[in-house]
Amino acid sequence: MRKATYLLPVAVIAAAIALSAVFIVDEREKALVLQFGRVVAVKDAPGLSFKIPLIQDVVKYDDRILSRDVDPLEVTPLDDRRLVVDAFARYRIEDVNKFREATGAGGDLAIEVAGQRLDSILRSQTREILGSVSSNDILSSDRAALMLRIRNGALGDASELGLELIDVRLKRTDLPAENLDATFERMRAEREREATDERARGNEAAQRVRAQADRTVVELTSDAQRQAEIIRGEADARRNNIFAQAFGADQEFFEFYRSLTAYQRALQSGNSTLVLSPDSDFFNYLKSDTGKRVDDAAALSAETPVEAPAAAPEEAPAEEPAVEEPAELPEPSTEDAPEEAATQ
Repeated sequence: MRKATYLLPVAVIAAAIALSAVFIVDEREKALVLQFGRVVAVKDAPGLSFKIPLIQDVVKYDDRILSRDVDPLEVTPLDDRRLVVDAFARYRIEDVNKFREATGAGGDLAIEVAGQRLDSILRSQTREILGSVSSNDILSSDRAALMLRIRNGALGDASELGLELIDVRLKRTDLPAENLDATFERMRAEREREATDERARGNEAAQRVRAQADRTVVELTSDAQRQAEIIRGEADARRNNIFAQAFGADQEFFEFYRSLTAYQRALQSGNSTLVLSPDSDFFNYLKSDTGKRVDDAAALSAETPVEAPAAAPEEAPAEEPAVEEPAELPEPSTEDAPEEAATQ
């Protein structure tokens, strides 16, 4: 009984020591076996492994692909157009022994230290590569080749840390905040210049269309006036011909008709005062009792001899003289009124 009492603690201690000598390496990890701080074994294959209890320690590192965001940095390309570049990298721990020596720590602390050192490597390579090209190359489709050049340039320094640099990408390329306003103003000025050019070309086209329309209006108006003058001249010729025929048919009646028309137009309501000379011919027909002009009536009375009265013959039925109807004359225009009429 007393022997069993001593054997049970010994068995428990032995089991604890045996369990502490066994450790499991996960397929997502790599392990280092340290003895008094010195690496004595590297366990990169997943499975069950052993170590010396109480003497050796095990440090495990992540064997998966890790991501590292590089802080935004400002680069100056060949055209002196400053840009702010934001990049990130994909890497994994390739040599845990080198990684341990470079970082001097284990676990998450080692990854943080290695990430800071990797940042400095990527920033240096990014400035060097992007500073050797223009900003147009950085913003064009050639940026994929530039990212490959950055990765290849950082491979050597990353391998010294025990890291395998898988990929480097540029997430964003912007202008510095202090240059944004100037850039926007330049872009706005360019757009305004293009808009001014477009408006100028539009105004030029409008002027051409307007000039063509004005020319067409002038041509049509001139042609219409020409045709109107031709028609008006033909009408005047026909009117003059009609007046000439009427004047030749009965000169005395035509003159009488024109005088009456002149009286009608000159002696209207509100315009009945005329200033004429006493010997004016305007009222010749009003001074005569026979309906003829005064000078014609005087000449006719001077030529007719005075005879003695004779005996009255027997009355015979008188025949009515045939009266010819005067030809219908058109109303003359104001241009044919007597020149002597003056209206007040």
